[in-house]
This record gives sequence, structure tokens and C-alpha cells, in this order.
Amino acid sequence: MEYDVIIIGAGPAGTIAAAELLKQKLNVLIIEKESFPRFVIGESLLPRCMDILDETGFLPAIEKQNYQKKYGALFIRGEEECSFSFDQQFTEGWSWTWQVPRGSFDKVLADEVETMGANIMYETAVTDIKFSPNLQQVSVKDKLGNVKEIEAKFIIDSSGYGRVIPKLLNLDLPSSLDTRNSLFSHVVEKNRPGGEVGERITIIDKDKGVWIWIIPFSNDKTSIGVVAEESFFDKYEGNSEEILRSILSEEKFINDRFNDIEFSFEPKYVKGYSIGVKKLFGEGFVLTGNSTEFLDPIFSSGVTFAIESGYQAAKLVVKHINGEVVDWENSYSKYISQGVETFRSYVNAWYNNTLQTIFFVENENIKIKKQICSVLAGYVWDKKNPYVRNHKNAITTLSRFIKDGK
Repeated sequence: MEYDVIIIGAGPAGTIAAAELLKQKLNVLIIEKESFPRFVIGESLLPRCMDILDETGFLPAIEKQNYQKKYGALFIRGEEECSFSFDQQFTEGWSWTWQVPRGSFDKVLADEVETMGANIMYETAVTDIKFSPNLQQVSVKDKLGNVKEIEAKFIIDSSGYGRVIPKLLNLDLPSSLDTRNSLFSHVVEKNRPGGEVGERITIIDKDKGVWIWIIPFSNDKTSIGVVAEESFFDKYEGNSEEILRSILSEEKFINDRFNDIEFSFEPKYVKGYSIGVKKLFGEGFVLTGNSTEFLDPIFSSGVTFAIESGYQAAKLVVKHINGEVVDWENSYSKYISQGVETFRSYVNAWYNNTLQTIFFVENENIKIKKQICSVLAGYVWDKKNPYVRNHKNAITTLSRFIKDGK
């Protein structure tokens, strides 16, 4: 059977793209290597996601899940605190979003897009693709070993860490960021604080280049993890659970909260998660989500880029299939790169302690804080915001000004 569009991957980038394509009455097939639900990291959304989830019709299905609402973020360094509230930001947009167990969240999106009319082939791997100007031939193999060829006018690669087309076409590039690893798990909380303290996402700045995330869910479980260079983890002895417990026990802010916790699964250790790509599109295909580039989990940008890229790519694919000329470089690559480069500046500024100088200043500038808050909310395409438009120089200059004033 020939499809208008084949989407590789049923994660957020793929399902968002599918929903937008289905609005235009296109015939869509999603090919997913795994079965759902499945575990994946990236559990904290940003308010920018809500605009697109609303536009593509997913909000009612998600609201039924009663996920933990996220109204902002708390940053901790020793005895110092910096809190951002999304209802106090520069850009007009959503003032909240969700913290979600991704296994559940991704399945909700996939199930909903099936009701919209998409076909999903689970436990099926793409083994090869033959590209041509008008028709792409995709070879797939299911879990029983059955092989077949499927044709489509266009392919959207939303395969995430699977990076199907980048691997087939040798498009992977090493990241410009330093290599960092993460150790994480879900825990059952017995001592979760009540109210806002127990509900909000918290980032603990443990040391330069070392930080801890705490993401509470509404099901009484909490995602907790540590990000650092490999040399940091090498200082600890024991298995992954013993190492994670040791790291948590060192932090005064969370020691009592996570003392004697129960892990939902053995902590996972992921090495060198950041990666780049040579190009975002080519003849008959476009890359979305983590198939493009993954920066770093510090500001929860991964799902936002997945949703944004899936949405923008789908709108352009519709034009392409309708015979319109699409300027992929300017309309897609440069657009996505704008957001990536903005967040890259903030990621780099976090790891060289520039942002910490700004976050933990004694006398906050409310106007500037609102502008930075909009970046943390995912509105990294709003060039009216000077901390987007001049992202690299603005935060460096501000940090230097604060230091000189002390």
C-alpha cells in the first residue's frame, strides 16, 4: 500500500506530526520499533508544548490523565534558592504545563492519534530506505521476522535515539557540548513534602557541572537523577543503586526526603547523551525530535523540540505533497536551529556557572527575570525577547555586570 507520509517513531514528535497531517486528510502510517507503553526519559514539559498540543487536538485526552501540573521550576544551590513561575514571563503564552511519566504520556498521544485515523505498526523496525524525488520505498521487519516494502511520498523521521535516517545516511555528528553522563530512576516517595514544595520540579546545583533533578508525578512516584562527567561518578563505589543513594544522601535539602526510598527500577546509567546532525532534511525526508539533535536535559527542552519540530515539519510536508515549493532551509532548518542555538547558549551558561550568577543574585531584576523565564518556558522563538534575540551575549553581559557590581 502507498501512503502519503510514513513517520518513523510513535513518540511525541511523530504523533504531533501525524495529527497535523491528518487534519489535512493525508494517509499516514507510523512505524514504531517498540511496543507501548515503554520507558523513556524526558518527563518534564515546557509551556510552549501546550500551544501545539492544543492546536493538534491532544489536550482533552491528556487532561483526563490527571498528570502533575507544572507551574514553574525551583533551582537550589546550598542554602540559596531561585524560583521561576511561568505566570510571570515576558512572552504571552501558557502559564503551566505537566510533569509526566513518559511511558503513559507517549501512549496517550499514540492512542489518540490512532483514533484520529493514523495507522501504527508496533514492534516493527525500519531496515532500509530507498529515496527518490517522488516516492520513498521503506523496508521493514516485524517482531516475527516478516519483511515487507512500504511506499510513501514523504518520510518524517521521529525515531528519537534510534536515529534511523541519520544512521542510514551517515548524518550523525558529535555534539559541540562536553560529554556528560546521567544516572537516574523512579522512586516511591514516603516523605514527599506537602503543597508546592512536593509538587514542583527542582534542580539542585551540586557542584560545577554536577546537578540533580527531582520531578514529582501525580502517581506518588518521582523521577530523580544526577548529571555529571564520568569522573564524578567514578568517585563512588558500589552498584548503580548504591551510587545514587550515596549522592542523594550528601544533599541537605533532600536527604530526609529521599532517605530509605524504594526504587521502581534499578537506576540506569546513560553515557554521552548529546549528539548532533549534519542536516535536517533531504530528498523525500525530514528529521524531527531527537533524530535532529539532543542537547542536554538541564532545561527540559527535549520534548519541546520534539513537539515543535514535528509540528513545523508536518505543516511543510503538507505543502510539499500539495505541490507547493518548500524552502526547507529557511522555513525548517533555520527555524529549528534558532531554538536549538538559544537553548545551547543557556546550557553552556549553566555548565560554566554564568547562569548561576544570574539565578542566585540577591537583588533580582524582575523585568530581566521575566525575559529569562520565557526562555525556560520554551518560548525560544520569540525574538521580541532580548534574551532570545541576543541569547549568547545578553546572559554573558548580565553575569559580568552582576560580578562587577559585587
